[in-house]
Amino acid sequence: MTEKTQPGPRDLFGDVAPALAGYSEDVLFGQAWKSPELSPRDRSLVTVASLITSGSSEQLGFHIPLARQNGVTEAELIETITHMAFYAGWPKAMSALTVARELFRSA
Repeated sequence: MTEKTQPGPRDLFGDVAPALAGYSEDVLFGQAWKSPELSPRDRSLVTVASLITSGSSEQLGFHIPLARQNGVTEAELIETITHMAFYAGWPKAMSALTVARELFRSA
């Protein structure tokens, strides 16, 4: 699989909210995501689960491909979504599944 480079926060939102884009890129992805206590793969699983729980399906469009780049398999993502249905609720899991299916089809 060829790794696709995704646009960063500054590319996506720097024109509208430069401070938030900078914090996202420098602190969140530059520091927190690079902390050695959790692997990028584990951080991706935690993040996907958290986004499902909060109903933030729109953000999954970025984080599911990132999880794949970090070594999470399609089957593991589907199992995460399924598992979260019991904790976050069926509608949130179904919304996440809709996003995942589209991303998997376009990959």
